[in-house]
Amino acid sequence: MTPITIIIIIAIYFGMLIGISQLTSKKDSSNDAFFSANKNAKWYLVAFGMIGTALSGVTFISVPGEVGSPNGEQFKYFQFILGNAVGFIITAAVLLPLYYKYNLVSIYTYIEKKLGFYSYKSAASIFLLSRTIGSAFRLYLVVIVLQRYVFDYFGIPFFATVLIALLLIYAYTYKGGLKTIIITDSLQTFFLVSSVILTIIFICHQLDLSAIQAFESIKNSNYSKIFFFEDFMGSRYHFIKQFVGGIFVTIAMVGLDQDLMQKNLSCKNIKEAQKNMYSFTGIFVLVNLLFLGIGALLYIYANNQGIDVPLDAVTQKPRTDLLFPEIAFNHLAVIPALVFLLGLTAATFATTDSALTALTTSFCIDFLHMDKDKANPSNVWRRKLVHFGFSILMFLVIILFNAINDASVVSMIFKIASYTYGPLLGLFSFAIFFKNRQVKDKLVPYICILSPFATLWFSNNATSLLNGYVFDNELILVNALITFVLLLSISSKSKLIRA
Repeated sequence: MTPITIIIIIAIYFGMLIGISQLTSKKDSSNDAFFSANKNAKWYLVAFGMIGTALSGVTFISVPGEVGSPNGEQFKYFQFILGNAVGFIITAAVLLPLYYKYNLVSIYTYIEKKLGFYSYKSAASIFLLSRTIGSAFRLYLVVIVLQRYVFDYFGIPFFATVLIALLLIYAYTYKGGLKTIIITDSLQTFFLVSSVILTIIFICHQLDLSAIQAFESIKNSNYSKIFFFEDFMGSRYHFIKQFVGGIFVTIAMVGLDQDLMQKNLSCKNIKEAQKNMYSFTGIFVLVNLLFLGIGALLYIYANNQGIDVPLDAVTQKPRTDLLFPEIAFNHLAVIPALVFLLGLTAATFATTDSALTALTTSFCIDFLHMDKDKANPSNVWRRKLVHFGFSILMFLVIILFNAINDASVVSMIFKIASYTYGPLLGLFSFAIFFKNRQVKDKLVPYICILSPFATLWFSNNATSLLNGYVFDNELILVNALITFVLLLSISSKSKLIRA
């Protein structure tokens, strides 16, 4: 498939999304529609659309690529996914009822009710930082692919590719916000899931394998080990570390994240929101298992065809997250390449459009307090300006990443999340479990800054302090615990027990 064909497909794709945006925002582009879809969203659309938001281009490229990583990761990521599933269930059962009880638009206003003004601003600021970094990394990964296989052909520089991508996203989200992306993300999830299934079919056809034979080939290969119970102290891949990390990363990055929770809060009531979460959980686990299956099949195909893992343009080291696009664009037919492109585009932009909407919502509610006068016409203009501002901020962050990034995108995202989401987990835990204690509110921002640095120091010295123990995603629990203990140390029993 030629770069010109790819450009035409992308143009048609975004033309369709912009068309949907015009239809959904034609009658109502108010702040209520942007922030909460007028609390009238259908739970099944929200559940389906959240798949595209939760998976992203990281899942689409990096997860299959890591199956055959020289580190021997195989299907170890599925241990983390099982933890994710438990985290989703806890979120639905514990956090969603709290958010609906207080009729929240921004979930961080809960912290203000429980801990105070400075705690509230700290929680909102952590989200803005965390989501900006995480979403920028996800988009960065896909822009690298598009740059390598498409835009370099036309001599378009990297910064222009990033700018074009973000302006296209802005074009179909700035009016309707959440009301629009519930529809567009459902469409993009359809492309993503279809791409996963069709890619498996195409590779099986190339390998001349039936579905049963493909399953047996994966099972008998060197890529299919799921559970790792060896060397609890020294291995990052041990089941307990992956599973526990999956639970708490999910609670923090989903349950305490305005992005995905904003969609849940657009449902009519708590029962529909919980149906959405439980349905989403089942589909999420299945789709991730299919991605791991794609990874094994890609490496089997690459070995049969003598295809090497592509090298990083800068470091000249094998880059596993480029194997999937390399095979799709250069070794399969036009239709499989088209399917891959649509799936990758859908996964990436469903994540980024949702993130930009959530960042705008949090800033408008938590810092500009637009929820107090949402009908004011000047607030609609201000909200659009904020939305554009976050688009530019994400552009600048991606340009910075391009200058300094030299690590695996997946591990980088979750490493950063362990440090930035940990204090958020600690804050919410304290607010939920200690209703009769009042913190010294003005000291909370300092704790939220201190905790990640203390966690970093502890992680760097864990092997000597804990007899060789190596942390992985469960580090977020340590971060949250440090925050929790520090909050407890600056708290006292309150005469007024908060509801």
